[in-house]
Order: sequence, then structure tokens, then C-alpha cells
Amino acid sequence: MRNPRVAEILSVLAHGGEQRTLPDRLCAACLSALPVSGVGVALMTVDGPSGVVLAVTDERARQLEELQFALGEGPCVEASGGGRPVLEPDLVATGTPRWPRFGAAVLDAGVHAVFAFPMRVGAIRVGVLDLYRDTPGQLSPPDLAEALAFADAATVVVLNLQDHAAEDGARSALMGPIDNRAEVHQATGMISIQLGISLADALLRLRAYAYAMEQTVSSIAADVVSRRMHFVGSESGATTQQDRRDPRE
Repeated sequence: MRNPRVAEILSVLAHGGEQRTLPDRLCAACLSALPVSGVGVALMTVDGPSGVVLAVTDERARQLEELQFALGEGPCVEASGGGRPVLEPDLVATGTPRWPRFGAAVLDAGVHAVFAFPMRVGAIRVGVLDLYRDTPGQLSPPDLAEALAFADAATVVVLNLQDHAAEDGARSALMGPIDNRAEVHQATGMISIQLGISLADALLRLRAYAYAMEQTVSSIAADVVSRRMHFVGSESGATTQQDRRDPRE
């Protein structure tokens, strides 16, 4: 991982002996590390919220996550669509004009500040990490950096879950830059060369593309190794062999 704090967060999660899921542990760790009142992770698609709330720290956070899906507006929708954090430190002042329906509901719930961080790999929308706070005020620069690290860690967790990583193998799945299966290992190396990126980032691209296509990582890796698929540097992620045929053929 390029950010040592992300690697540290993942290491703590992987060594956790609790019976809770990795996303639940991540939300709990985020809540402990930051001056916020609630944390939620929601999955996203190209069209917006998927309706899947992966983990929350409390029932209020769950209700607010689900409300954004139902209304189609709110910080998580805006953060995912724009690809950048949405930081709203004073919902009383700007929340209702910005999100007419969600702003009123979130204030009724006693939340006065919300911070949403997109979880993305390239152009692929994985989810959003939402932070809720009962009091208004900006996140300090150190807290903002910490929140961004947790969003990156949450992205890795979601992509590993999509690849059906077993809970008892969480540490190797989360911390290892290359999957231990030979074909995925080989595909990761090929993608690294194609995009000119590190092996860790190449594996994230592979997993993110499989997530977006609703396929397994191993099936996408097989296409890469057989050269039926070629990852390109654009935000679109990958092309198939058919996509790359000479148009004169």
C-alpha cells in the first residue's frame, strides 16, 4: 500500500479476533479513531446507491444510509457521482438547500455535520464511507487524512469480500499485494505492465473490474492471461480482444 496508514488499518482489522464482519470492524475502528458520532459504508453502482448498506455503527446511521438510497439524494450520492469527498460541516446552514428532502431528515435525526468519502478504483464506483456527527464543525487536517485512509481501507475490504475471501484468511487476503492463486498472480503482473502501476494497485484494478462486471476475480484473470482482455490506461478500465480488433478486418 502506498499509504502506510491504510496498511496499518488493514493489519488491525485482519488480526481482529471478534466475531463481527470485516466491514463492521472497519466502521467501529473508524468511529474510535475520529471525532464522529456514526459511520456507515454503502455500496454504489454507476447509477447511484445500490441499496446495499454493508455496515454501520448504529441504527441511526443505517436509517440515514437507506434514506439516501430511497430519495436518490444526499452526500453519499454526491460523493460517488463526483468522485470526490463531500464535506458538510454545518447542516443547519446549508443542508436543506443542498439536499431538500435528505437535509431535513438528517437534521430531524439530530445530525449536524456529515462527511462522505467515495470508494473508487479508477472510474469504478465501489461505495461510499459516510461519517455523521452530532455537532457542527470541520474535520481537522489530520482527521481528514485519517478519514481518507479509512475510505481506502474500506475499498480494499469490499473488493476482497467480492472475491469471496474467507474470514479466516483475511490477513493474507487484505495485506498480500498478490493473490496466492497462480493465474491471478500472473494476471496482476500483466496488468501492472499494461498500466505502468504497482502490483498492489494492479490487483485493486483487477478486483474492481470484476466487481463492476459482477464476475469473479479468477474469471477476469483468466481472460487477462489468455489475452482476451487487455487493461488500458483510460478510466474505462479494460478492453476485450474483440474491442481491439483492427476495424479494417
